[in-house]
Amino acid sequence: MGKNPSPQKPDATSVVLCGQAGQGIQTVEFLLTRLLKLVGYNVFATKEYMSRVRGGMNSTQIRISSRPVRAFADRIDILVALDKGGVAHLGKRVSSDTVVLGEKEIIRDEEIPGKFVDVPFVKTASEIGNKVYSNVVAVGTLAGIFRIDSALVADFVKKFFSAKASDIVENNAKAANAGYKLGSERANSEKIEFRIEPDDNVTGQIVLNGAEAVGLGAIAGGCNFIAAYPMSPSTAVLVFLAKHAKQFGLIAEQAEDEIAAINMALGAWYAGARAMVSTSGGGFALMTEGVSLAGMIESPLVIHLAQRPGPATGLPTRTEQGDLELALYAGHGEFPRIILAPGKIEDAFYLTQRAFNLADKYQVPVFVLTDQYLMDSYYNIPSLDLSQTRVEKHVIKTAKDYKRYELTENGISPRGIPGYGEGLVAVDSDEHDTEGHITEDLDLRTKMVDKRLTKAREMENDAIPPELVGPEKYKTLIVGWGSTYNVIKEAMDNLARDDVAFLHFKQVYPLPKETPGFLSKAQRTIIIENNATCQFGRLIKLRTGIDIENRILKYNGLAFSVEEVTEKLKELLI
Repeated sequence: MGKNPSPQKPDATSVVLCGQAGQGIQTVEFLLTRLLKLVGYNVFATKEYMSRVRGGMNSTQIRISSRPVRAFADRIDILVALDKGGVAHLGKRVSSDTVVLGEKEIIRDEEIPGKFVDVPFVKTASEIGNKVYSNVVAVGTLAGIFRIDSALVADFVKKFFSAKASDIVENNAKAANAGYKLGSERANSEKIEFRIEPDDNVTGQIVLNGAEAVGLGAIAGGCNFIAAYPMSPSTAVLVFLAKHAKQFGLIAEQAEDEIAAINMALGAWYAGARAMVSTSGGGFALMTEGVSLAGMIESPLVIHLAQRPGPATGLPTRTEQGDLELALYAGHGEFPRIILAPGKIEDAFYLTQRAFNLADKYQVPVFVLTDQYLMDSYYNIPSLDLSQTRVEKHVIKTAKDYKRYELTENGISPRGIPGYGEGLVAVDSDEHDTEGHITEDLDLRTKMVDKRLTKAREMENDAIPPELVGPEKYKTLIVGWGSTYNVIKEAMDNLARDDVAFLHFKQVYPLPKETPGFLSKAQRTIIIENNATCQFGRLIKLRTGIDIENRILKYNGLAFSVEEVTEKLKELLI
């Protein structure tokens, strides 16, 4: 009861590269995913890495499929171990079915549960001129195993390194060719075969990671100023926008600290710009006074908050959904805000774009809440639909009698900017009257608080409804938010149940008004969160009175895998 017969699973292969920081694993990841996509394979890639410049063990997973694949999985079909310790680092993920490609001289002391294939990555690179080319030898080896055209591989590698000196470009091409020969030979002699049918739809698609999608969404939202202080995993957004600043008429400012960054952004909005800050938990902690200032002066503000495990420095290069309550309650006093949480790469684009329009419309802080997993993951998607995006500005030309904080029925006062019209645009961090001047009129204070909070009711009507995945007539409802979307969706496909649905929230505050209706229909509810205290579940209970009784929580710094979500759901669905 509740099961569909024989679900058809997509053909997919999981390749993991593991080695020390500084060995060029990200270069392998970039080159291989783009090559695979060029020949028509769906690709997904994500990484886990230690907080150090060199040493330690880092790994990257690349999933290759004939159908769209967009989530992290534990399974490893091919492991490329570039250094000693790689097999042990991945632990139980390496199984008896895993093919381990490594250099015998380097990893000879490791216990390998799978099939070991000796591939002289470093020796081959050294013969070409420098062991630094071993990562490109690995690219060629995998390209040979997957039978990508060798001329395409060499040409792509040359283009990638084209800014380097000519001898470096040629040596990298030689490394790719040498690796290709090794891969082809090993695939034949060791009978390594992973047959995946290309997908005709893939070649015209684009490959984006979460950081690029947030950056592009900001540009589509009319962002023309970003201020930030570098902090992983949010830094990639600042880097992306700085790289394209001249192209899109945007100012990218690396501030001296996060306090300066948020105040710069508020000043930019006051002057008529559309501004964003990008930060992570510890940096945002410094911004909370600025958030409160935005609440008092009713300034639009877009805050990209890329979550990582805390408290304090925590695990700076790992992932967690631990800052929802930080975003929800940051800033002293009572004032409204909006919190969006992208679940997919596409969401990161469209929601960031929408964040600017919402901030401008309601004159409130709008959060785009991501995490390290989403920031550092990428996969191929159809081109983004710019027809769905429109820059909506809500600035008026002021008259002489302009009142910045005019009392209105919906709480939204007309927003002017200095120099546009004849009116004076006065703002103040103290409580103020309708013209923006300091006041201690206590009756007026009550009216101003009510005015600001009245906007929250309007914002609730504008909230993005949650997405229901699966049957409308469900007995069990799985609840998730943010970056868990694709993992839960693939786990749902594995379960193949016709009585189980998944409700995904891409706006977590204000809570969409449809929420109680979806939850009350279910006989059983399950919530999945990448934190220890079920922060979204607590928010749902606070706002609806509904307690989600079953919880699947993870907070060791790693994202959920498809397999663990599938197994935990099976246990609860017995």
